Amino acid sequence: MLTVADKNNTDVVLGKVVGVNGRGVATAMFGHNQARTDVLASRVYRTLSPLKLFRRSLVEKHGLRFPTEYRVYEDQLFVARGYFLADGISVVADYDCLFVVKRDDGGNITSATTDIDRRIEAQEALIELVAEHFPAGPDRDKLTERHIAVDMGDVLKDLVLEPDDELRRAHYAKLRTVLERHCSDALTQRLAPLARLRCALALRGMLDESVELEAEVRREAASGVQHGILVDGERAYARLPFFRDPERDLPDEIYEITGGIPSAHRLDSVELAPGTGRLTLRGHGYLRRMPQDDTGIELLLRERKSGAEHRFPTTRITVPGLGEDQDGGGYDYSGAGFIAEIDLTTAAGDGTRLPRGLWDAFLAVRVQGLTREIRIGNQRLPEVVSTQRTYVVADGDDDIFGVALYYTHPYSNLTVDVGENVHKVPDKLRIKGARWAQGKTGILEVFGDLRFAAPPAGTLGVELRDEAGRTVAVPGVVDGGTFSVAVPVHRLALGTWRLAVVLTAGDGVARWTWRVPAQPRLPGGRWRHRGLPTYAKPIEDDGLVLRVGRVAVAKALARRVKRLLP
Repeated sequence: MLTVADKNNTDVVLGKVVGVNGRGVATAMFGHNQARTDVLASRVYRTLSPLKLFRRSLVEKHGLRFPTEYRVYEDQLFVARGYFLADGISVVADYDCLFVVKRDDGGNITSATTDIDRRIEAQEALIELVAEHFPAGPDRDKLTERHIAVDMGDVLKDLVLEPDDELRRAHYAKLRTVLERHCSDALTQRLAPLARLRCALALRGMLDESVELEAEVRREAASGVQHGILVDGERAYARLPFFRDPERDLPDEIYEITGGIPSAHRLDSVELAPGTGRLTLRGHGYLRRMPQDDTGIELLLRERKSGAEHRFPTTRITVPGLGEDQDGGGYDYSGAGFIAEIDLTTAAGDGTRLPRGLWDAFLAVRVQGLTREIRIGNQRLPEVVSTQRTYVVADGDDDIFGVALYYTHPYSNLTVDVGENVHKVPDKLRIKGARWAQGKTGILEVFGDLRFAAPPAGTLGVELRDEAGRTVAVPGVVDGGTFSVAVPVHRLALGTWRLAVVLTAGDGVARWTWRVPAQPRLPGGRWRHRGLPTYAKPIEDDGLVLRVGRVAVAKALARRVKRLLP
């Protein structure tokens, strides 16, 4: 953690926290390492425990201290101020830095403290601290949401268990006053249905309903079976207590979950057939807590910049036992497997190649007439190759093009790069050198490495071009991750020839060209061509250039005789 702080010159470092003995810990902020971030660009505000590294100068400069008038949440007030005032926050997500233990006697102070009155005051202090540092608007709402949804929810769960009815009603009234001051309509819309319902009941002073709601939440937690979801037209609603209860008259929008229906997916394989554009994906995807009749799955590719999209049908397959450990086993998700097969060379709808672009992959899952898109890739089997893979594929029309499969950073979702937007074909070939073939007069070998995911479509070889514009093409051999080209220099016409490695399409036209670098240590070569002594030697240039010429026999003899004379 210290190394990360010094390397990035940040004031606060979060190290990955692991819960021990059943202790729950926040994990949302530890999806990936973050060199330098803040409370708005990341999820670090979801954890306000003090189990972090703070630069001493930050603490002293701003007089950061625990406000000891609070028995709980005093750490959150310290950490929140530290976040807001810090010059950068780092996250270490790939190493277990801290282990938080749940005491066997349940004596952790946070879980043991029930001073509800002071807890409400501390939470309002946190909300007001956010307001001090962020003007009214989406940024403030994003941070305040955490205190309304999580912390106020925890307070409410304990409040309804207060045995003293008079004291319980006094606490409830105080909580209602705080929510009236801080829970705007815009903030309410950000909340999940359960937190939204809690706020709605409290704002209406419906204490009896709040008690009933928390009892139902406890029952769900104990059984592992959460409330179901009702689809009505193009809307989905959480089946929480009092939904469409005429006596309570709560509006449907409190329960709406259309944009946040829980889902699950996994990729089991992602393959592009060598040399072709046939992309095959296997896996599963489904919307949870809904009856699975009348369901369907399409694969959706959406271009990141233009928003253009293409949808492809899938073949449904059965996955026995899928999701049995979810939602109390109350739903059958076994029919949610799929196989999607896409020919990128004809995927544009009019039978043409998928246009150049970065195509993000989604599943469009339909249940009961309602469709939700799921960005896919971040959940996959360990054997699915996660490194970027580049291919050169043929489109069946005497053409070839580059395709790359990769997973985005930091969210690790699948994207198909068509046409080298980010991942360039030339980066995947490296020319290592050139040498005269042993035992083969006048044959020059050009060789190197390939880092394609499969042998590229088209013809890989060497193209030679002389000063008159004449060209000679020599095909090469690809063997796994290497290539070699045997160039018959002894057959070249006299002249100066520049060498390049090329990858050509079916029409013989080079689509990619790599200049063969100069070879300072390459000697000249000699042979007889039609009985006449001929030579080839490299000449100084910014690439490999060979001069092919006749040996001047008379001059050569004269030089030899001169060397022999005393």
